[in-house]
Amino acid sequence: MDLLQDKATGVLAGAAVGDALGGAAEGNTPEAIQKRYGGYIGGIVGPFLEDWRNARPIAPYHKGDGHITDDTLMTTALVDVYATVRDHLDAFSIADHLVPLLLGEKRWIPELESEALLLHRIFLAEKWLVARLHYGHIDPREAGVGNIVNCGATMYVAPIGIANAGSPDTAYAEGIDVAGAHQSSYGREAAGVFAAAVAEAMRPEASVSSVIDTALRLAKDGTRDAIDAVVTEADGITDWREAIGPLRRAVTPFDTVGDDYRKPARDARIPNRTKSIEELPIALGMLVVGAGNYSDAVLGAVNYGRDSDSIATMAGAICGALNGVDNVPLEWRETIATASRIDLAAPAATMAAVSREIWARDQERVARRGATMTALMAPAPATPDLHGAVTR
Repeated sequence: MDLLQDKATGVLAGAAVGDALGGAAEGNTPEAIQKRYGGYIGGIVGPFLEDWRNARPIAPYHKGDGHITDDTLMTTALVDVYATVRDHLDAFSIADHLVPLLLGEKRWIPELESEALLLHRIFLAEKWLVARLHYGHIDPREAGVGNIVNCGATMYVAPIGIANAGSPDTAYAEGIDVAGAHQSSYGREAAGVFAAAVAEAMRPEASVSSVIDTALRLAKDGTRDAIDAVVTEADGITDWREAIGPLRRAVTPFDTVGDDYRKPARDARIPNRTKSIEELPIALGMLVVGAGNYSDAVLGAVNYGRDSDSIATMAGAICGALNGVDNVPLEWRETIATASRIDLAAPAATMAAVSREIWARDQERVARRGATMTALMAPAPATPDLHGAVTR
């Protein structure tokens, strides 16, 4: 396994493990999590709700017990799109390839404990893709407009960072384009920034600082302000247990959902240039607190609560990119792979192979443009005018 595949495996296995650990705690406060589990979550735990099938009829999902959630299901589906296209993606790739996967192919859904269409597991903000693109025939570049603004697109775009390994600027642009089919406003912005953070973390020389600097350089509007506020607050905190409260307070001015995650505010999740999703800034904050260590960053994200599976997915992907798959605890990987019936290595091998092909195509594209620009900038040949005089 070369470094590209090691880091790609770190990204996708790291994201999946974070997702599975965070799924049990999702939607709850840190206090409720500690009460339910007798302290902080330190690994794989059972469902928060014992009667998980009936406790929340709108979401009858078996979270916990090492089960991945829709974050990982959507991430692996995007890997499958890359495996088909074998080049950079855009919003039309989502309409042409991802939506048919959601509608037409049964997969094992751990939270449902059965095979089902991905459409039957993804939540309403993700079902928007099918409603708008398959049934509404909306231009894919504009299909995200009107959806609630949340982390739905951000949670699964880590493969874009692998496809653009070492090139955060192109990852950002590709993430923004792809997310246009799903999200608008700060939900779309966060997807581009997260893809860029993963692409930067894939660089052999990357560090926590370079990832944060990249995110701040590329992020716009409230997304940038929220990241800046959270990572500034995180600086100097070295224990994720101590970071949970301060990071929540730092992101609160930019979060539209409000203090009660299950009862969003009246103006929650609508487009706004001064706001941000909560998940990405908190993931980056826990990255800083944990100094890039996988277990620290992910456990901080899990015990933060609220949208803990998506926060841990993002933190896990970036840590996995920075440090490779060995930074993701083997025991967690093995238990989650078995419990979820998922191969954590195969999607990464696919993305590493596709990334190599994309890089070869990128080099060909650059070479063609180089030849064109060389010809365009060459001195114009001397030509006679109508009277025989030579002009240049």
